[in-house]
Amino acid sequence: MTKQYYLRLSVIVVIIGLCIYQVYPPEKKIKKGLDLQGGVHVVLELTETAQDEKTISDLADRALEVIRNRIDALGVTEPVIQKEGMKRIIVDLPGVQDPDKAIEIIGQTALLEFKLVSDDPDLFKSALEGNIPEGYQLIYYKEKDERGIYREGHPLLVKAEPELTGKYIEDAYMGYDNSGFPDVNLVLNKEGAALFESVTAKNINKQLAIVLDGVVRSAPVIRERIPGGKAQITGRFSVEEARTLAIVLRAGALPAKMEMIYREVVGPTLGKENIVQGFKAALYGGILVLLFMLIYYTAFGLLADFALALNILILLGIMATLKGVLTLPGIAGIALTCGMGVDANVIIFERIKEELKAGKSPKAGIDSGYKRAWTAIIDSNITTLIVGLILFFLGEGPVKGFGLTLSIGIVANLFTAVFVTKTIVDWVMITRKIEKVRI
Repeated sequence: MTKQYYLRLSVIVVIIGLCIYQVYPPEKKIKKGLDLQGGVHVVLELTETAQDEKTISDLADRALEVIRNRIDALGVTEPVIQKEGMKRIIVDLPGVQDPDKAIEIIGQTALLEFKLVSDDPDLFKSALEGNIPEGYQLIYYKEKDERGIYREGHPLLVKAEPELTGKYIEDAYMGYDNSGFPDVNLVLNKEGAALFESVTAKNINKQLAIVLDGVVRSAPVIRERIPGGKAQITGRFSVEEARTLAIVLRAGALPAKMEMIYREVVGPTLGKENIVQGFKAALYGGILVLLFMLIYYTAFGLLADFALALNILILLGIMATLKGVLTLPGIAGIALTCGMGVDANVIIFERIKEELKAGKSPKAGIDSGYKRAWTAIIDSNITTLIVGLILFFLGEGPVKGFGLTLSIGIVANLFTAVFVTKTIVDWVMITRKIEKVRI
């Protein structure tokens, strides 16, 4: 019998050790959400509707990988990038120093196209009058005014079908043109280099427009055949614009048009205040609960307090293992879990009281109390667990964090309230040979 309790105590000690190992140091092991450390929350949605559902879902999957590559290039630590439903992508970037730049890079389509410019003045005049020839389109330069603001510039009539697209890009990096302005240098892959050489060889003395997201960035005249698969995008960029564009092109273009349907920027100051206030609320509430249990149930209250502390440790340990994100609603979930953990212990202790009043011996009363309380504990915890899982799988952002901590806390509560406390009580009853219990 003693061997059995040694085994159960060993399990408890091992679990405590593993949880401490997973949690320590908490500032590195526990990931904080946007509301606790500041950052950017963005929801993107695919606007493509003409395709079938499988194609749309595939486009979203490809877009997710492109966005992931872009964020990796930004150097953001611990980003959360996930697909929601068939057409949406959720992006959380904690601790971002320049939210506007991050949002610009995430949402930029970066559809790069090389299009031949029509050199027929009659076709161009007709297009300006609103009669755009079939197979052509009228697009505009994007030019800076004297204040550095981009305005729509003069138009060009180009072929609707591009000669080359950005999918052939192997590398992109910032450089400087002959005038000293930043530009973006492109290196095409083998297939792209062959296409580019063919296009330039067949269209000498014609303009080739470099079009980015439907706007003309430059339209140089082809003077000769260009082998080697190298090209430049010029357009009086600033250094930051050229560097950002290079990152986006190097990471790859989004496979389809995406719309930013929601964005939220949380400042680090607000995050710090949230941490302090949330910690104070949880701490003060926890202290009151611990004191109540200790005063009302004495030794059994001390046992309940230990179980509560272990409950929180297990919860944080599992979150650290699963790389879960702790949010302000998550802290609320922990507080709620603590309340339910104490509730389970109250049910057990009151059942034990009833059994002792009925004249049973301490050992029999404790065994019967735990056994009779089990049904009520399971009923209340399982229903709450179901709600927590629904919030986790169907919720978004902070709601998901609340559902995660609540669900993990419920599972930990079932373990600590029943297995841990029962093992400790049984061990004390055997080793101390207690003949009378006061509760």
